[in-house]
Amino acid sequence: MKPGFYTIMAAQFFSSLADNALLIAAIALLYQLQAPAWMTPLLKLFFVLSYVLLAAFVGAFADSRPKGNVMFWTNSIKIVGCIAMLFTLHPLAAYAIVGFGAAAYSPAKYGILTELLPPEKLVVANGWIEGLTVGSIILGTVLGGALISNRLSLALLGLDLPFIDTGIDTPPEAAICVIAFIYLIAAIFNLKIPDTGARYPQQGKNPLRLIQDFQHCFNTLWKDRLGQISLSVTTLFWGAGATLQFIVLKWAESALGMSLSQGAILQAVVAFGVAGGSIWAASRIPLKKSLSVLIYGVMMGALVMVMAIYNRDLLPDVAIDLGLFQIPLYLLIAYIFLATIGWLAGYFVVPMNALLQHRGHVLLSAGHSIAVQNFNENLSVLGMLCLYALLIWLDVPISIVIVMFGSFVALVMIQIIRWHKRNQAEYDSLHLIGEHKH
Repeated sequence: MKPGFYTIMAAQFFSSLADNALLIAAIALLYQLQAPAWMTPLLKLFFVLSYVLLAAFVGAFADSRPKGNVMFWTNSIKIVGCIAMLFTLHPLAAYAIVGFGAAAYSPAKYGILTELLPPEKLVVANGWIEGLTVGSIILGTVLGGALISNRLSLALLGLDLPFIDTGIDTPPEAAICVIAFIYLIAAIFNLKIPDTGARYPQQGKNPLRLIQDFQHCFNTLWKDRLGQISLSVTTLFWGAGATLQFIVLKWAESALGMSLSQGAILQAVVAFGVAGGSIWAASRIPLKKSLSVLIYGVMMGALVMVMAIYNRDLLPDVAIDLGLFQIPLYLLIAYIFLATIGWLAGYFVVPMNALLQHRGHVLLSAGHSIAVQNFNENLSVLGMLCLYALLIWLDVPISIVIVMFGSFVALVMIQIIRWHKRNQAEYDSLHLIGEHKH
């Protein structure tokens, strides 16, 4: 890999670390405000809303200047969102500002990979980026849970500046201060990202023209036989992944009797599995074989449904001695189970992501193709989170929600596999994988 790739990885790690720690801190802030339970999944909804509303514009913005410069300024917007959350702006609105920065950050983050690396390196690059991103999700989720825990939050609140009243009086506020500093570290790495030298035609500024261009890019990617399959899979994955975050927290509370900070560790276990599956896919699946992993999506959906029948009362109340510490048997089984779900998810989504980036780069430009991808994926996130919030508002038992969720994922993946087989029966499109930009 070129040296600039590692700088991109570092910038992405710290930015994603802060994103995920901030989600836990924002949930704690909602608890502190005694907000209703259905408002919690809306945090993610407000975060991804910008990905959908700004999709026609962020791709053009990412292609209008060097990607490292774009990443620096958009990461700075996330810092503004943190500060706004500290200054009593409602968590939903403040997290929406962070989402605005993330939406503009994403086309540059992924687009620069296709500028920096040849097609045959994209699966490996995506595997490492995805693995590192998921590693940051693990650490960010654990960090967020630790920052709001009694022990660490009391230590942070005890750090007073002489003669200055900071107004930081609660654990969530102390956590947000630390998270803003992590965003600052990411911004420093953004400044070190090299200019790849890639330049695109002058980007228009007329909103209607930009929307028309985006519609053309949208149609181009969905009409491509490889693009439509990979886009379908990643669209489903990101909607399901965002919803699964909140399902795991609710399931941990109802089935395992865990608190928010403890449930955050279960989220991290899923993410740990995704990281393992991502890195395994990067080492085992070449771009030419990327479509061979579709069946793992069906398996993931089927495995999720098993969560509905699992709880701590199914197993005897015994602890397993792991040497340095002991862990209850029911919790160890839950860890293994959730890590397996994560592994399956990472194994099938990384090759799909790489294939989609490759087809987008061949047919469109780096920024525009990622913007189309973000639009579809986050529209899926919005739809599935709204449905989940509605089910929670209607007080549907979490076991029923889990069965509905898992069966939906499995059935949609089966339909996507059939769709790909129909495409191949009409015309063999696999030879297009690896071709260079037109």
